[in-house]
Amino acid sequence: MTVGTTAGAGQPVRLTWAARTVAAGGLAVVAWACLTAGAAVLHGHPAYAVLLTLTVLGCALVLVRGLLPARTGRAVVPGGGPGVVVRAALLLVGVVWIAAVAWLRPFAATAPALAAMADDDRVTVTESATRVVLAPAGDADGTAVFFRPGAKVEARAYAAVLRPLAEAGHPVVIAKQPLAVAFLAGGAFDDARAHVPGADRWVVGGHSLGGVVASSDADDADKADGTAAPVVGLLLYASYPAQDLSGSLTAAVESVSASRDGLATPAKIDASRANLPPGSTFTVVDGAVHAFFGDYGPQPGDGTPAITHDQARTRISAASTRFVDDLSDHRTTTAHDAAG
Repeated sequence: MTVGTTAGAGQPVRLTWAARTVAAGGLAVVAWACLTAGAAVLHGHPAYAVLLTLTVLGCALVLVRGLLPARTGRAVVPGGGPGVVVRAALLLVGVVWIAAVAWLRPFAATAPALAAMADDDRVTVTESATRVVLAPAGDADGTAVFFRPGAKVEARAYAAVLRPLAEAGHPVVIAKQPLAVAFLAGGAFDDARAHVPGADRWVVGGHSLGGVVASSDADDADKADGTAAPVVGLLLYASYPAQDLSGSLTAAVESVSASRDGLATPAKIDASRANLPPGSTFTVVDGAVHAFFGDYGPQPGDGTPAITHDQARTRISAASTRFVDDLSDHRTTTAHDAAG
């Protein structure tokens, strides 16, 4: 026997159909993410693929339960009772979850970054679930580079702009970050150190949000116990630290920015000077935009470029290589002077 009113029973029915609609939308979001960024999902950190899998399983469960015959003999409480509140809360959680899945869809690497992932007689490329390593094919210099991608950007997108560093003899490790968010990869730098045991000094760097976390990596390394290879440089791409490092960071700093960046604007970069050590150098690539620091297509909120992406990439790579080379040469010269 069913107890209650039609109005009381209508509320759970509406929630049921709302849940089915949200579940169908979740499956559509997963399909969209896979179709538009499938390569980035496959080549990125596994966390996003796991998130997509859990979304499919959860949405499928909701839809399958909706196809099962309704259980009879269950009382319907007028107004829905506490169960309706719980179902409504779960529905809200589902909406937020699916919105997060959509927002976290990564920016996929494009040409020429994909071509830069191939081995040749100068650079050997290896890729794992958590990193991309560009290793000099010949003798490697003792100065290695650890790089953090920008938020939601696939690690391979930086292969072309960073490959000249490897060609110049510097091993480069590009982190693959959980959900492509630098804050979620706290131990990535220590992991990179373990995989380049021949490095006796490091330059850490990053693009946008990746540069914010790389700044903390560099500052924390200043406080290390001295058993690990030191950080001698901080390389920022369209980025700046979240805290004042002017009195604590001893590593050299190179800030490379874009004059038409709509996200890390010239005004923000200029304001960051006060938070970086005296003597930090600032290179502005005239006519470039935020997305020109990698190869992943246009980025919402960015500016309008006045030069080509190839021109910008060449200038960014040149500034980066010059910075790391100078640190390596300085270290070598200092060692020779001490020996003499």
